[in-house]
Amino acid sequence: MRERTRVSISFELNGTHRHLEVDAHRTLLSVLRDQLGTLDVKEGCDEGVCGTCTVLLDGRPVSSCLVLAARLDGARVTTMAGLSADGRPHPLQEAFVRHGAVQCGFCTPGMVLTAYAYLRQHPAATREELRRALAGNLCRCTGYAKILDAVEAYAREVSLGR
Repeated sequence: MRERTRVSISFELNGTHRHLEVDAHRTLLSVLRDQLGTLDVKEGCDEGVCGTCTVLLDGRPVSSCLVLAARLDGARVTTMAGLSADGRPHPLQEAFVRHGAVQCGFCTPGMVLTAYAYLRQHPAATREELRRALAGNLCRCTGYAKILDAVEAYAREVSLGR
């Protein structure tokens, strides 16, 4: 029987420092869900094509099913829960609710985190640019229009300083 290679990693998860020993072959997704119980990260296709498992790694959206846990050492990871402040939803999360962009909720964390990261870099994005930015996140319920409405509304609010 082969011996498993273990690695020691230290990283920040939603503002909290974590230090773990993990199997080198484990993914960020499996560490978050199975080892840390972070269930706001969803498991979808396990191939990096659906966007369901998206998290922010050092501020950039990544498919956590494709990132090896060893890559986390020294990194900063943000999940949907990490956007909330003082137990209150982030304004982008609130926009999703107001605009009916949340139905089953399975794609929501990936959509929100991807939109959040994109708008930080492109605050005046057009609807078409937002559509392209969210193209890697699949939704089977809303038909995307309500998601784009929510993201556009949030972008307007931010640009108006609300």
